[in-house]
This record gives sequence, C-alpha cells and structure tokens, in this order.
Amino acid sequence: MSVSIKAIEPVKKEIKKYVNFGIDLYEGNDYFVPNLVFDEVHTLLPSKNPAYENCRAQSFMAYRDGKPVGRITAIINDRLNETTGKKEARFGFVDYIDDEEVTDALFGAAEDWARERGMTEIIGPMGFTDMDREGMLVEGFEEMGTMATIYNYDYYPRHVERLGYVKDTDWIEFRITVPDRLPEKMMRVSEIVLKKFDLRILKYTSAKKIKKDYGRALFHLINEAYADLYGYCALSEKQIDYYIDMYLNILRLEYVSVVVDRNGELVGVGISLPSLSQALRKSRGRLWPLGWARILRAMHGKNEVVDLLLIAVKPEYQSKGVNALFFYDLCNIYIKNGVKFAESNIELESNASVQSQWEYFEKRQHRRRRAFRKKL
Repeated sequence: MSVSIKAIEPVKKEIKKYVNFGIDLYEGNDYFVPNLVFDEVHTLLPSKNPAYENCRAQSFMAYRDGKPVGRITAIINDRLNETTGKKEARFGFVDYIDDEEVTDALFGAAEDWARERGMTEIIGPMGFTDMDREGMLVEGFEEMGTMATIYNYDYYPRHVERLGYVKDTDWIEFRITVPDRLPEKMMRVSEIVLKKFDLRILKYTSAKKIKKDYGRALFHLINEAYADLYGYCALSEKQIDYYIDMYLNILRLEYVSVVVDRNGELVGVGISLPSLSQALRKSRGRLWPLGWARILRAMHGKNEVVDLLLIAVKPEYQSKGVNALFFYDLCNIYIKNGVKFAESNIELESNASVQSQWEYFEKRQHRRRRAFRKKL
C-alpha cells in the first residue's frame, strides 16, 4: 500500500494520537525515554503554548493501510527569522519506521509546507524554543536517554542524509562520575571566585519563594547567557510565565544553586534534577495511574543518577570560574544523597568553555546528536 499524509488538526484529541505514536514506535526498546505525554501535547497545542505568538507550525502523520507509520512537525519561528534575517524553517517531533517511502512522504510534506510560506532552508530536529528537545541522535544508541533529550533509532540519520540533509552542528553529552569527595582544586578555585567577586550561593527550600525572588530573573538570565548559542530565540514574557509555572514547581530545590552578587543581583544559576528516565520509561510518559508515584519516588527517593539540566551565567562573569561554584555547592549534596553519576545533557561540540568545567571529574563522552540543514 502507498503512503498517505494527513495534516493534523491542532486539537487535543488529534495531537494526543500524534504524541502517542512517538512512544508506541519504541515499544520494547531498552534505551528510549518518553517525554511526559501531557507536556508534549501542550507544546503542540496553540491554545496552550505561548510560542505560537511568534511561530507557525503544522504537524503531519504518515499512514499506510490505515496505520500510522511516521510523524513530523514543520515550524517557522518568525521572531527568530526577523532577528537573523533568514528564511528558515525547522522540523521536529519526528519519528518514522525504517522505510524510504515513508520518509520521502513525511519530509516532502514538511518541506512543501515551508517552501509555500517563503522559506529557503529547513533545519532540525528543533522545537519551537531552546526549551524543547533538539538534535538527532547519531552516536550512543545503546545508552539510556534522559528526559531532556531525544532518543531515536540508528536508521534515522541515514534517511535524512539520503534526502539531502547535511550536518549543521553537533551536540555532545557526557556521563560524569560523582567523586567520593569534592576535588581540592575545585574547592580552591571556588573559594577564590567567591571572595574575588564578592559572590554568595543561595539555597532555597520553598518553590514559592524562589519564584518570587528570582523566577523572572532566571529566565531573563537564560536569554542573556544563551543569546549567541545555536538556534536560540529569546523567550517572550508570556513564555517566561509559562516556563516558570511549568518547571519551578517541580524542582528538588537542594539540587538548585543560585549565585548572586553583593547586591543580591542574579549572576548565575545551576539546575539539576534526579533522573526521571526509569520512571518515565515504566509509565510510558503518562502520569496515571502510577506515573505520579514513580516520578515522586525518583525525585525524592534514592536515585544514583542526576540530570544537569541547565547552567547559565551572566556574560560578564563567564570564563571567570563561576561555573565551578555550582559544583562546589552541589557535589557534596550529591555525595550525601548517594548520587554516583551525572548526565551533562547536550553541549555544543564547539563550546570548549562549557566542556572545560568537567576537567575536575572522571567522565566519558557517550552520546552525540546532530542538527541537519537542507536548502529548499
């Protein structure tokens, strides 16, 4: 049977089917970690995601003999294009069976949609914002994924390359061994940095208070610190409100490190979280009936793996040792709680300054993912 393509209506019932296909395709795979279903559904619904103020998008499903065999979302971030002067579309939320006819039809639909709207290039996998998962896995297919990254089968890159897509950039990831004690060199550097710049490390026990004190400042800092990173588009005020409500309520606050100057102005933030990979796998991304309990157990029970979700430092303090402060603060907490490993999540392969922060630790680079580009 030939492949048919259906443009998905942006309503909850249809989007949920779209999201579930991206989970069902990995049934039996030992390394895939699903996103939270409700989170991905909300990301793809214009009524829920404020990114649609600046973005246009269309999701497509591929069918053969009435059964879903692939999915893809085409996105145009108009705000980013206005900033860069480019006519660039994105593809994301992409999954497919190992079949050339399927990928021809899927990517053809996304490319035609973008071309009809005046775009001259398409890149991906990317989301609406840098807060969405990005990058196609090209190395590390037998490594457990994380909640913040995409997992895909090893045939995915072969299909996009056959369609004329070429490497645009790579991200790499490290699995870091948490030492038995804080490295002395890191301790010395951190204490010098604290004294030299008159900085303080703040700890919170109340999500309500951290939101009040630094919620908006945190995301303004991310906008400032990440401004020059690949594909980054500054978050709007509505998006900031959206992410404050989404993320700051679920953090394990002892795993969050806030650095401020003598006036209490935010200088940097490091956010980590106990790994939710196993909990999400067992629940297939669903909160009910047992997903909530598994996630709470992973968050607050014994967990040997922590995900390093975010580090952001004000540009004027970058490359001055401030990054060491987060591990100066957090490493002893990890040791106390029995954490053995930390997942770095994605770092641009060209970002030597970020990778240098792991010099104090035993580590291995275990995954690589790629953004592809194609002229339309």
